[in-house]
Amino acid sequence: MSEALARSFEAPRRVEDAVALLAKHGAAACVLAGGTDLLAQMQSGLRSAGVLVDVKRIPELVEVRDAGGGIAIGAAAPAALVRAHPALRRSFPGLAEAVALIGSEQIQGRASLGGNLCNASPAADTTPALLVNEAEAELAGPDGRRRIPVAALCTAPGRTSLGSGELLVALHLAAPPARSADAYLRLIPRTEMDIAVVGAAVRVTLGADGVCREARVALGAVGATAFRVPEAETALVGTRLDEPALARLAEAARAAARPIDDKRGTVAYRRHVAGVLARRAALRAAERAREGSPA
Repeated sequence: MSEALARSFEAPRRVEDAVALLAKHGAAACVLAGGTDLLAQMQSGLRSAGVLVDVKRIPELVEVRDAGGGIAIGAAAPAALVRAHPALRRSFPGLAEAVALIGSEQIQGRASLGGNLCNASPAADTTPALLVNEAEAELAGPDGRRRIPVAALCTAPGRTSLGSGELLVALHLAAPPARSADAYLRLIPRTEMDIAVVGAAVRVTLGADGVCREARVALGAVGATAFRVPEAETALVGTRLDEPALARLAEAARAAARPIDDKRGTVAYRRHVAGVLARRAALRAAERAREGSPA
């Protein structure tokens, strides 16, 4: 199918070869990390490609590995592999939840975390979960490799900060502090396989006394990109996540939301849901942090 939709199909085995192809063909080249978004967009005429560069045959891009106490996720690693990784489920249960929401069981065998991120949809499920875990994106390009915060990668709907010839190689997650946990929740119109009306991710770190020492809150589908909400984070720090703190969190999430009106929800509805989901995600993350248990 992919070859029929493009004039040329390449399947490099090394990162350097993929970068060379992207640099050579420029805007005519598209990276095929899974194709679950790209091929559908090409079939509908929303995107075109002179050259498809399939990166799933590059070993570095399809593995999930321990890295200095943290985790490195290859940009083209299948979602099914990522969500089942024991260390990821243990340390980042919210991210595992988000990855598990990418499409159906069949799609999970092809879809990738890197593809979900680089598609740059404001409603992508994995982006808020990556933001609260302060993930870094490792990029390879003609000038070598560099790392940037995931927060700096998606710049607008369908747009990223990737330079000419650059390729997303991996996503890096540092080991979380003790008594930390994350959670991700979303609302969709149907029971499964739909795009989020609102998504919310929260990560908290609790002290031995149960007081919240650090909090990170991110929203998706209520702005041009997913984003952190500092006011919501401040609402939790120094509290035991009691009702007044959770009420301030919800209000901050509602105030930060900048959704649009469309057939899937009104502005007022989405703002309300942003507060509800942020509150619920905070409670789930705190419960996990107290119990030290995976998803």
